[in-house]
Amino acid sequence: MSKVGKLPVAIPAGVTVNVANDEISVKGPKGELKQTFNNSIEIKVDGSHVVLSTKDDTKQTNAYHGLYRSLIANMVKGVSEGYTKTLVITGVGYRAEVKGKELVMNLGYSSDYIAIIPDGLTVATTPDGKVTITGIDKQLVGEFSSQIRKLRKPEPYKGKGIRYENEVIRRKVGKTGVK
Repeated sequence: MSKVGKLPVAIPAGVTVNVANDEISVKGPKGELKQTFNNSIEIKVDGSHVVLSTKDDTKQTNAYHGLYRSLIANMVKGVSEGYTKTLVITGVGYRAEVKGKELVMNLGYSSDYIAIIPDGLTVATTPDGKVTITGIDKQLVGEFSSQIRKLRKPEPYKGKGIRYENEVIRRKVGKTGVK
């Protein structure tokens, strides 16, 4: 039995959870998310909690038990509060701006990078180089922000590049710093 899977998921006010044949849907004030699940896991809604249980005791079923509990908890949090990731663009001439459904970034290359913003996400930029990505799907927010970060990873000598807001870049001393 999974340690994570045993914990019930609390359902806040304003959020409804429906379980139909092999699909769970969570609807809240920010939107609706759906997820299919394996039939070896039994999902029940008991009042203000979602309880998961296994039908057998195999290693794979226990792995699914914890996985689906985490996915459901992420869905409930997403439709009630939402998820936000903030990226910081550092460097001379590096900037980003939103034009319609596109994020246009000048990252020191010969041409601008244009990233199409996926449906379900909102992106906002500030003049001081911050890009805020918000949405209800944790996986989509994380994936899009990691794709943006990959375009120009932060380098350790000057710290230029795209980094997460809470990320700390270990700086290295250049050649002239050691004598």
